[in-house]
Amino acid sequence: MAAMTDRSGLNTADPYDEELLPPPEWAPGTTMSPGTRALWAFVALAAAMAAGRIWVAPRIEAAALETWTTVFVAICVQALPFLVFGVMLSAAITAFVPPAVWRRLLPRRSGAAVPVAGVMGAVLPGCECASVPVAGGLMARGVAPAAALTFLLAAPAINPVVLVATAVAFPDSPQMVLGRFAASLIVAVLAGWAWLLLGRGEWLRVPSRPLAAAGAAARWESFRQAMRHDLMHAGGFLVVGGMAAATINVVVPASWVDGLAGVPVVSVLTLALLAVLMSICSEADAFVAASLTQFSPTAKLAFLVVGPMVDLKLIALQAGFFGRRFALRFVPLTFTLAVTVSLVVGGVLQ
Repeated sequence: MAAMTDRSGLNTADPYDEELLPPPEWAPGTTMSPGTRALWAFVALAAAMAAGRIWVAPRIEAAALETWTTVFVAICVQALPFLVFGVMLSAAITAFVPPAVWRRLLPRRSGAAVPVAGVMGAVLPGCECASVPVAGGLMARGVAPAAALTFLLAAPAINPVVLVATAVAFPDSPQMVLGRFAASLIVAVLAGWAWLLLGRGEWLRVPSRPLAAAGAAARWESFRQAMRHDLMHAGGFLVVGGMAAATINVVVPASWVDGLAGVPVVSVLTLALLAVLMSICSEADAFVAASLTQFSPTAKLAFLVVGPMVDLKLIALQAGFFGRRFALRFVPLTFTLAVTVSLVVGGVLQ
């Protein structure tokens, strides 16, 4: 594998190195063939459907099923327009705005660049999936890692699409929009400064990248590919999140939920962990949070702050782009800051 060291002392690796590319075709001893994977997926689906028909269906009441369907459809219908609009804007910025623009807009001093990068995150509508490759591109082109990581955390949490979606989901609680903006920006800046002080170059792998393709046709093709990729991924996570939220509302006994929701710190940690597991796109998570009516505003705020910064798909993306050593350090740091700041900001706004 061809390894290089950039001027900031960070380890870089060419993602187009032949050792990093998967084999172009299936070969025995390398991975499972597509046909075998499809067969096992079909077997697993058939088994799940049979098990559901035998053990689950007899226990589902018509009223419970109706409630589940109502909650699920409401979440998806409300969130879908914001999701599509955010994906379109994110793909347009990715395709038509060169990464060098961000580098020219940031101060040269890393400490000053961190809060500026956090505020700049408001101009990148889109889910957290888009912020990871953009942050990697910024680092590869000379932007300080602390500033790029601040941008990575802030962009999916404080952009206009997310804030408008939050206002629509919480029409009677404008403080939820203010709290989400303030808490998310504070967490992003604190995480950037913490990485600036404590982070080490060997913990972070910055992939080198080729220059963006020139020409209008190439840029439009890049836009199309980015939009299709983000919409497929984000839409899938929205459906999963809506199903999970609807299931929680129907399956989990009200006494359990009320018991957790009644303990301030426990309720905040519960929704923070739920945000990690549900991995909902930031354009849609406010509608899921609004449906969790048993929990306090502070717990819902933690759900909205943690989700765009720490979830399962984002952890996988960070580990893939920047290395496992980075993810093992940055993810716990971000989660701890997000929960702590949510508790403080939520207490102030209540």
